[in-house]
Parts: sequence; structure tokens; C-alpha cells
Amino acid sequence: MSHSPLLNLPGPSVELLDDINNHLAQARAFAADFDPELVVVFSPDHYNGFFYRLMPPFCIGGAATAVGDYGTYSGPLDVPAALADQMVTAVWDAGVDVSLSAAMEVDHGTVQPLEVLFGDAGSRPVIPVFINSVATPLGPLKRVRALGAAIGDFLGGLGKRVLIVGSGGLSHDPPVPTLATAPPAALARIVGGAPMTPEGRAARQEAVIAAARDFAHGRSSLQPLNPEWDRALLDLIDSNRLAELDGWSNEWIAHEAGNSAHEIRTWVAAFAALAATGDYQTEQRYYRAAPELIAGFAIRTAVVV
Repeated sequence: MSHSPLLNLPGPSVELLDDINNHLAQARAFAADFDPELVVVFSPDHYNGFFYRLMPPFCIGGAATAVGDYGTYSGPLDVPAALADQMVTAVWDAGVDVSLSAAMEVDHGTVQPLEVLFGDAGSRPVIPVFINSVATPLGPLKRVRALGAAIGDFLGGLGKRVLIVGSGGLSHDPPVPTLATAPPAALARIVGGAPMTPEGRAARQEAVIAAARDFAHGRSSLQPLNPEWDRALLDLIDSNRLAELDGWSNEWIAHEAGNSAHEIRTWVAAFAALAATGDYQTEQRYYRAAPELIAGFAIRTAVVV
């Protein structure tokens, strides 16, 4: 599923929220029927837990705490540490380099889907897998696919009901600071992880609301959404043609769909993990270009057949 801080903030129309929430309710029913014993979440970070002082391409959390941004849950997640350690070893053995964190901090990108699916982000055992999708330079998509496949191979041998979640995307280009453009205060945060005060978080929240309002009314310089690109991606996913994504360069993705479209990495990893256990079939298929969220918003549920 896509995520958006604006789902929890004033601004989006009632019609849009009702439409998305009706489809999220279907995903919630899907998760309830499956009743997972373990949840693995592939998600990005928005300079809340990972910073340029040390930016791994991938990191598995052996323990994790939610920072509580944009009205999401704040507090510890229920992470099975020993199992996370085994996952790290299995991924290394599969030839994919991955970092381990014993004190991972996660933001709405990880927590929002857990709250959507289960109500309480801490109610299920969860292993968070961070995929850098914001801080350039980024590695190629083929490495993301390899990560997902390695984790899928590991999960397939557990004998557990495992729900795999990919959180992010699709086309969107929100006002995220970069090394080249960030003013001094923002630079201190995205590089060194300078703490954000409650006043700073409130100011950022208001800035996001204003940016979305301007974008929805055509008063923004942000890159437009690209529904055609989004649908092309979803078609590749729905037809299990993930290998074709290896030819999508990072430069082309940003040009066509915006800098934050790199969050599709979470989808690629999630579906590669599922595909590692067998052919899959997507069931729920929802997509909507949502300028009020500055996002192409999509939901997919899938099962191995």
C-alpha cells in the first residue's frame, strides 16, 4: 500500500478519504482473515531514523521504536530479535549485503500500514526492513529485488503465516530536502540527525498541509503525478514480471514520476519476497491519482497460488 502523512491531517476531501478508507478496509479484512503470526514490513524512512551520517541501502531491525510523526503511534514495536538476526544471516548467505539495527527508529512509512491493518501497530510481531528510497545516490532496483528474494526464501522456510507489507510510492514528488538544496537547519537534520522539537514537527506538518493544498489546486512547482507510469508499474507487478524492473534506472524513475517515486522499492522487495515462495496472484487492485495527498495511491493484496 501507499502511505501518506496527509491521511492523518486536515485537507483531503471527505470523498477522497472515504474512497481510500473503503479500500483500506478491504485490505484490513484480508489481513484479519489471514491472521499472520509474523509481519515483515519493507518501508522507507523520511530522515526520522536514518541520516546521511550513515545511510545503509538496506537495514533489518532487531528492535524498533516508532517516532510518532504525523499522528502515528509512538513507542516500541514487538520485534522478535532472534528471528531478525536469523534473517540477516540468511540474507548475507544469499549474497546480499544488509545492515542490522538493534535500535531502529521508524516513522509513518512503517507504522501507518500497521495501524491501518491491525489498529494497533504493536499488536503483532513485526520485523521492519528499511530500504533507502530518499537519500541519493541509490543502488539499482535489481539489488532491491535480490533483497526481497533472499528474505522470501528465508520466510518460506519458517513454517509460519507471514504477511509481507510493502509501504510506499507510487509517483510523487513532495518537498523533501536534499543535500544540494537543504537550508542549514534542514541540513543538520538530514545529515547529523539533529533532534526535531515539537515546534519543528508542528511547523513541518503545517508545511506539508500547505504544499498539498497548493498542489491540489495547481499552484505548485512540484512535479505532477504520472498515472500512466503508475499503471505501467502495477501491470508489471500484477503479471509477476518483476525482472523487467531491472531496466528502470533511478534517473528515469525520478524524471518520470518524481524523486519520492523511488519508494516503489518497497513494493519491488515485497513482491520479490512473495514470488520467491511461488507464483502469486493479486486480488484487490486499487489505484487513484490523489493530488490532495501529493501521491499516486495504490493498494494491492496478493497470495501465492
